[in-house]
Amino acid sequence: MSFLYAVLYIAALGILSHFLGQALPRAHFSAERFPYRAAQWEKGGKAYEKLGIKRWKDHLPDMSKIMPDMVKKKMSAAKEQGMEVLIEETCVAECVHWALIVLSLGIFLFWRSPWSIVFWLVYNILGNLPFIIIQRYNRPRLVMLEQRRKRRAEKA
Repeated sequence: MSFLYAVLYIAALGILSHFLGQALPRAHFSAERFPYRAAQWEKGGKAYEKLGIKRWKDHLPDMSKIMPDMVKKKMSAAKEQGMEVLIEETCVAECVHWALIVLSLGIFLFWRSPWSIVFWLVYNILGNLPFIIIQRYNRPRLVMLEQRRKRRAEKA
């Protein structure tokens, strides 16, 4: 029964995370500030290519495809809504997934066994870390594209 409570807790977190992500004030998110600024070791996102990110990133679920109130995560949509909005959304998505990792510790209130640790690890390794990695991979590339666009607009 405690496993069921843990699963229900994780499911509730997943649902609530959408509303939390939508409610977060975007003014607090900037790709230029910690923790969203790319670290030097990330090499503009290239460090994640060693994890094979180009092969698997497009095969993971994208909530913006099924939730009409979310910013679409495609370059064609970025042209419509503005690249800054898409960059901001990568920060919000990363924040929400980090929050899910921390809040998922709550399963230990319902379920205390060695299997709960395994469940927590699997949930976060498969359900949150890949999405954080995707944001950290895409954001520097999007920032670079936006900077290039601004330089061209200044010259014109």
